Amino acid sequence: MDSVLVTGGAGGVGAWTVDALADAGREVVAVDREAPPTEERRDGVDYVAADLTDYGETRQVVDAAAPDAVVHLAAIPHPEDHAGSRVFANNVESAYNVFDAAGAAGARIVWASSESCYGTVFAADDWLPDRLPIDEETPTQPEDPYGLSKVVGEEVAAAAARRHGVPAVSLRLSWVTFPGDERRREARETFDPATAAPSGNCWSYVDVRDVVAAVEAAIDPETAVDGHEAVLIVAAENFLGRDTAATIEAVRGELPAECDLDGDESIFDCSKAKRLLGWEPGHSWRGSVANDGEPPSRPRLAAGRTGAVPAADAARTDTHIYIF
Repeated sequence: MDSVLVTGGAGGVGAWTVDALADAGREVVAVDREAPPTEERRDGVDYVAADLTDYGETRQVVDAAAPDAVVHLAAIPHPEDHAGSRVFANNVESAYNVFDAAGAAGARIVWASSESCYGTVFAADDWLPDRLPIDEETPTQPEDPYGLSKVVGEEVAAAAARRHGVPAVSLRLSWVTFPGDERRREARETFDPATAAPSGNCWSYVDVRDVVAAVEAAIDPETAVDGHEAVLIVAAENFLGRDTAATIEAVRGELPAECDLDGDESIFDCSKAKRLLGWEPGHSWRGSVANDGEPPSRPRLAAGRTGAVPAADAARTDTHIYIF
């Protein structure tokens, strides 16, 4: 794998991904709505500004880069700050444009789907599937525009794989957390099952470094992927440090009809990612400390540009913001 184009390269996950790929000696093209100032650019990375909802711009950028793989991380990352129609249209149009251009270039496709595709995270009324843990065979039933955009995006990725004969991997990410992020600790210390709001992902998360590892595994040409595959990418345990089933029952008053969870393990079964990509989560909140891990070499863009959590939401354990 010699060259990779990363969309959303100025976002949280995007900046970490760009740095990791460049550190590995790959040629990297980072695409975002705006190119960063010269002083904020990493040496050896090409930065390009493009509107990915414009097919012509997208095709030109991908054709010029001629990448071996395209990693699509650009999106409006949740449905709470924009009109639903804008969230859906932006995410689906950009996915179609990027995937079709990538397929036409013969590039391997990897992109950030979401646990929100199942429909529980942003549902108006709290609910969980009838069976836990959740895996890739669990029905996707979103009612919100963000989760729906991810379901449609996966279908678009599958169509690109069929049309162009390239492999495509949809990474169903949980809430992405970063080294030094205090929100998990604050949530643990203040959590009270008697007053806590139900959580659509049952307090699941994934460390950004594990997301990057999944991206690297998925773009590896040695990874055998036939057509399109969706895989869950989630930490092994919840971030509360509590028994998951007992906490769900305490907060919701009941458990799903089938619940086979052990201790504090996540409600998401990531065994397919292990089988397909050789991926397993390598980071846990238990081993995290402030300044753990090396941050991206270039400053990320300001809150609102990257999907960072607003200060007012920092203490809400039922808020799940996907920072791409």
